Amino acid sequence: MLQPLRQPSEADPVRLGRLAKLPVFFDLKDRRAVLVGGSPGAAWKAELLAAAGARVEVYAPDVSAEMDALVARGAADGALVLHRSEWSPGILENAALAVADLDREDEAEAFAEAARRAGVPVNVVDKPGHCDFQFGSVVNRSPVVIGISTDGAAPILGQAIRRRIETLLHPSVASWAACAKHLRERVMARLAPGMARRAFWERFADLAFQGREPDSFGRTVEAVLEQIACGPAQRVGRVTLVGAGPGDAELLTLKAMRALQSADVILFDDLVSEEVLELARREAKRLMVGKRGGRASCAQGDINDLMTRLARQGKHVVRLKSGDPMIFGRAGEEIEHLEKAGIPVDVVPGVTAGIALASALGVSLTHRDMAQSVRFVTGCAKTGQLPAGLDWRGLADPNTTTVFYMAGGTAGAIADRLIAAGCSPELPAVMVANVSRGDERWAGPLADLGRASARRDPSKPVIIAVGRVFRRAIEAAPSRPGPHRMLDATA
Repeated sequence: MLQPLRQPSEADPVRLGRLAKLPVFFDLKDRRAVLVGGSPGAAWKAELLAAAGARVEVYAPDVSAEMDALVARGAADGALVLHRSEWSPGILENAALAVADLDREDEAEAFAEAARRAGVPVNVVDKPGHCDFQFGSVVNRSPVVIGISTDGAAPILGQAIRRRIETLLHPSVASWAACAKHLRERVMARLAPGMARRAFWERFADLAFQGREPDSFGRTVEAVLEQIACGPAQRVGRVTLVGAGPGDAELLTLKAMRALQSADVILFDDLVSEEVLELARREAKRLMVGKRGGRASCAQGDINDLMTRLARQGKHVVRLKSGDPMIFGRAGEEIEHLEKAGIPVDVVPGVTAGIALASALGVSLTHRDMAQSVRFVTGCAKTGQLPAGLDWRGLADPNTTTVFYMAGGTAGAIADRLIAAGCSPELPAVMVANVSRGDERWAGPLADLGRASARRDPSKPVIIAVGRVFRRAIEAAPSRPGPHRMLDATA
């Protein structure tokens, strides 16, 4: 009689999914590795094996310049010995690993069979049918080592994944991992098993991702241990002002990525894109403190107080600002407030919208035949109108490119003032909404700027620029009926 199928319960363990290859970290310290081949690719494999501590014996009658140079300078660890001779099965005796870079299929097959008869794991470069193991892409923060494998299906994808991980792991992670070796016995002796030890190592791991070396907490292992064991409640945190750029997450700097990955709390502007926020540490608390014209906004004083209060709780606070923090971002006020409160503060620059606009349009803001200077100007005062006291005669200089921030609502007034100050009504002007994120672009004569702005989507932030350098942008714009032309998002 068939037994009924048992329904799974919440207590059932989750089964491990299929693994294309078993990720194993092989200890090669002071062990012998055989490598056959003298090509540049073989040189890379020899350096990799030696860096892991192996004594690498290379067999090749002819070698590349790269192999010669490697043997001459040596590797980070291990040893390299070059035998200018053909390989034979006898060289595999007592080897821990065998690697070969051989073009001919029959020779590759013979080498693999000889290695297996000798009981030696073998890899033949670019011939997976003759491999017992594969080399993946490596992220080296030794003693932290990360291996990435795509089972040979997409090596370029593996390299791309490696680059992404590289951006997140600050080089100081290596120092923290080395420090952990020295701390382990002391922690076991000093802290009781269970929550006390776990809390210490969680705190340790958080600090390892903050981009600071362990010796910033003390000159000795005991001093570092004491500082970490204090816990965040007894320590002042810090604030990092981070430039999120114009919206495209690919424009973030490596330092900005690392700050986002080490944050406890992120206070972000209304204009920061979702794509940028997606790169932040999952555990970080996110609070929008947007400041945007025409909308309800957080008062700057409240933002300053919030940053101070969170930092005094021992948290790493990231103040995430669109563009660059130091360009029309009120960073000066925030830095002054934090310094007076005794809160450490760092600044990570970002790509400001004016630079992103130039890149999006493929226009040099200082083309040497048309402009010898560039100015970034705010187009909106606290009143919502043009700021008083702008030097309009200076802004009308024909050899200057001028970029106006926060100027969507004052575009018409800007055009009128520039023309009155001497600019030609036909002077090229551009307006881009959500620069770097593929939104609307307009290019046309300065005289039409106000009417173009009246047709824009007011919910999208725009940046406006005028100058002779934008002549090319007008010429690239398709003709449209009406007083102005629109460029589509891909133009």
